[in-house]
Formats: sequence, C-alpha cells, structure tokens
Amino acid sequence: MPKVKTNSGAKKRFTLTGTGKIKRKHAFHSHILTKKTKKQKRNLCHTGLIATVDQNQVRELLCLR
Repeated sequence: MPKVKTNSGAKKRFTLTGTGKIKRKHAFHSHILTKKTKKQKRNLCHTGLIATVDQNQVRELLCLR
C-alpha cells in the first residue's frame, strides 16, 4: 500500500503548536495594502487558531490522523 501524502498546499499554510493545536495566518495581507487602514493591516498580521469545526479536515490534509 502506498504512503499517504501530505497536501503540499496545507503544509505551507498551517503549523502545529506545542499543544497540538493548528495555527493559521490571516488572509488579505499579501497585496493591495494601500487602501487598507493601519489598524486593518496590524490586525491581519497576527496569527490565529483554526476553528474547531475545521480541525478534522485540516488534520487529514496534514496526515496527522
């Protein structure tokens, strides 16, 4: 039986914390930043945790299950 491959798009976007939670970055912070306010850009630069509803799906993509 072949090895299960990790989704390469997911491994670039998500990282695991020490306690096993999955970290993510905010969208809309890569380009067209001139029309966004300082406050918007500042709040987008922080990382967050993925929703509990999406955890199983992301874990499957990262082959953590």
